[in-house]
Amino acid sequence: MSESNKINLTLKVWRQQGPQEQGRFETIAAPDVDPNMSFLEMLDALNEKLILADRDPIEFDNGCREGICGTCGAMVNGIAHGHGQAMTICQLHMRAFEDGDTIVVEPFRARAFKVIKDLVVDRSALDKIIQAGGYISVNTGGTPDANAIPIAQDTIEETMDAAACVGCGACVATCPNASAMLFVSAKVSQLALLPQGQPEAKRRVIAMLKTMDNCGFGNCTNHRVCETACPKEISISHIARFNREFLKGALLGSIR
Repeated sequence: MSESNKINLTLKVWRQQGPQEQGRFETIAAPDVDPNMSFLEMLDALNEKLILADRDPIEFDNGCREGICGTCGAMVNGIAHGHGQAMTICQLHMRAFEDGDTIVVEPFRARAFKVIKDLVVDRSALDKIIQAGGYISVNTGGTPDANAIPIAQDTIEETMDAAACVGCGACVATCPNASAMLFVSAKVSQLALLPQGQPEAKRRVIAMLKTMDNCGFGNCTNHRVCETACPKEISISHIARFNREFLKGALLGSIR
């Protein structure tokens, strides 16, 4: 690519040495950026220049870089994963920006997500919620037995839509209450729809809700911004199912 096609940007990046340190925004020039680069590739190239200049590189999370693993995540100009739709930050390309733009990059903000360094946050609270009940542990027989259970195609499709959640945490970072309800409801929904998930349904939904509260996430007040921010376009209809599952679990628990 010719030099004339490249763009010059200014980044205002959140820099924080550790969880107990005070953070700040640092202005860093990013000249000669190839518009065909992904956002993370741009950070890679910028970090090479910072290292050569004997400066600390920008720490950020990344994994597959294909929008599958949910590892990457940051706020770009105040928007989780940037101003694209149905994509993670590794799928955001620099052609979305104009020459001379100033880009503000900061970590996901939530009480449950502690900043480890720069743009890296600790999202292990989401893992704790899964450990509390996001699984099936009952004996469902062998694989042929499980495959023999008839499930309607519409139910399978809805289950797969819920299972598409990659646990990136964008819903939490976008929610004004820092609620993890979209994430939790997707995990509850994908199991609640299947017959294999029914035996543990009551225990699952209550345990995951308690863990979510204990981890410091806020309450859902139906702002719906979580649905907009989700790179997999998880529907808030799963939150409605979660509420129904919780009511059933709480009612059955009180009766018994």
